[in-house]
Amino acid sequence: MNNRKPMFADGTIVRDYEPLFKYWELARKISEDLVSKAMLTNEDFNYLRNLVEHGGMSLIELMNVLKYRFRSRVDGRVAKEAVRLARGIELDEENARDYIAGILAGWLIEAGRLWRIIEFKGARLPLTN
Repeated sequence: MNNRKPMFADGTIVRDYEPLFKYWELARKISEDLVSKAMLTNEDFNYLRNLVEHGGMSLIELMNVLKYRFRSRVDGRVAKEAVRLARGIELDEENARDYIAGILAGWLIEAGRLWRIIEFKGARLPLTN
């Protein structure tokens, strides 16, 4: 496990960002568009803000909603190779997409805490204006 983290990540949700770094490295060889799709955007932060404003949800519920959002932005072939190289785990393309999408979801939550969009209170994540 590597301690590298992307900007605004603190490791409270995602313990190992190395598969995401490997994904970016491999994606960059194919297309910068693949890389940019696997980055956080202003729209992602607005989406997170809207989710939190419209009622608290558990961390697991929030992770699942965000993972679904990111899943379509992850290339399965690249994700499969990234997970294999970074973690030594053989996954099919769909599970590898979920794996990378989960990292992106966790990163958004970590960044959202830093930007005070959310805070952890028990099992709920209310907005912290």
